Amino acid sequence: MLKNVESLKSGQIPRKTSFKLRNLEVFPNTILSPMDGVTDAPFRRLCRVLSGNRMGLLVSEFVPTDGDAVFNIDGHKQLKFFPEERPFGVQIFGRFPDRMAAAARKIAVNLHPDFIEVNAGCPAPKVAGKGSGSGLLRDLPRLQEILHDVKKALSSEDVNLPLTLKCRIGWDSESINVMETLKIAEGEGVELLVVHGRTRLQGYNGLADWDWIGKVAAAAKIPVIGNGDVNSVECAFDRIENYGVAGVSIGRGAMHNPWIFGQIADAWEGKPAHVITAEEALDVFPLYYKFKLEDGATEMGALGRLKQLGARLCKGFVNLDERRETRDERGADVEKSAAMEVRQTLLTAQTPEEFFERLQRLREDEAKNLRYEPSRLINLNGAKETELKFGDQFAGR
Repeated sequence: MLKNVESLKSGQIPRKTSFKLRNLEVFPNTILSPMDGVTDAPFRRLCRVLSGNRMGLLVSEFVPTDGDAVFNIDGHKQLKFFPEERPFGVQIFGRFPDRMAAAARKIAVNLHPDFIEVNAGCPAPKVAGKGSGSGLLRDLPRLQEILHDVKKALSSEDVNLPLTLKCRIGWDSESINVMETLKIAEGEGVELLVVHGRTRLQGYNGLADWDWIGKVAAAAKIPVIGNGDVNSVECAFDRIENYGVAGVSIGRGAMHNPWIFGQIADAWEGKPAHVITAEEALDVFPLYYKFKLEDGATEMGALGRLKQLGARLCKGFVNLDERRETRDERGADVEKSAAMEVRQTLLTAQTPEEFFERLQRLREDEAKNLRYEPSRLINLNGAKETELKFGDQFAGR
């Protein structure tokens, strides 16, 4: 299913370092995968700053279209983005073609993103169980109708934006239909397809099936972007070189390593790898906090997101002192304990002031004995959904 990821040789770059979305040349050939509750404007801005403004494409958190009879832009905070985030796209989801099309047109006319993306990949029961997101993979005629109507809404005298699609390879292992999805997408004028190499039933469990992604890329007439388990420069190189994709979309890998886009851009530009120190890893928190406040978050709300980021980053810490990389009397890995100590220190802070005081102490003490190696994390997160109610998706059709 997966090829071995070999170490990237110094100065080695893949055959493809960019892709085109209509007339837009995208370098590096990466996308920050939209993740609900994670990839808001502050997180996207953080990744862009850490990348040296070399992010590829950015996409909004997904925007629901089913809730209101008349789509209201002001009612969706996910639509907020900053000029420096371009090229930027808005991802929408829903099960009603007319509402999806109306929302797409209103967003295009009022906000002028660089593209609109339809979500056929979200596995969340509250989304897929109602027939939208990856639920559309069980109703391909509906997906086709949505793509047709949205494409039409984006193609007029006053609006002319590219349409992209994000999907999974199928609902479950017995109903993989990504090749049919590709055919529909190309037939309805989709200009780029992002394929997550898992089924809906997998959720985020196990490893993505890149063989299926490769089959789609080989058959496609449009750029295909692969998504799933990309957590390092070496992994991105392998997927682009060995599976024929135009680029990679990175989600949970960026949560653990928001520098990854800059690392990929450096490699594609032939620059030496930048080693991120533990101190540098800890330095992202003040900047992220600033971006959260600028986005309208309360201080305590921003603290919650600092802790969310901290929980991810700390998984990449490894102890520098080899003498301590042994097992203690309880059989616990001391290497893990060192990272857990930093994690506990940050996550138990009760106020922003306490968080930053502890952060400073960590930088001056424990961080000097740690190195930051997020690429060692392979199975990043996730659990398998074994049951899902799927009966009300046709209500109100």
